[in-house]
Amino acid sequence: MPLTTPSSLLPRQPLFLFLLLISQLLSSSHGDVGTATQYSPPYLPTTCFGIDPSQFPSNNLFAAAGDGIWDNGASCGREYLVRCISATVAGSCRPGQTIQVKIVDYALSTTTPPSVSGTTIVLSETAFGNIANSSANSINIEFQQ
Repeated sequence: MPLTTPSSLLPRQPLFLFLLLISQLLSSSHGDVGTATQYSPPYLPTTCFGIDPSQFPSNNLFAAAGDGIWDNGASCGREYLVRCISATVAGSCRPGQTIQVKIVDYALSTTTPPSVSGTTIVLSETAFGNIANSSANSINIEFQQ
């Protein structure tokens, strides 16, 4: 006599696939959402590390923290993964590009002002250009520490 399994014990394939899809969607987004802009040289002195040029990563992927992540200076030296998710000008984001930036300054005290004030993070020209068209004024980002 063949072994049979009651239909109530068989996995419900549509429900299983739906739950798998939902778990994948939720697991692919771990960051916060904010805005980013860029600032230009000179980058020294910085609020975090003064006039020490060794504070900058060799790849020039660094940033100044806006009020939302400044945390009274505790963000100095933190590193964030940042990607462009949208912009007011279509096609400004570089698809599939994520960068890691080091916080070296406070956005409200940078030597040169950011292109737009009040953003979450102000990226160096190099960092901004890696994830968005450098002519964009401001972009929407996803970021995580």
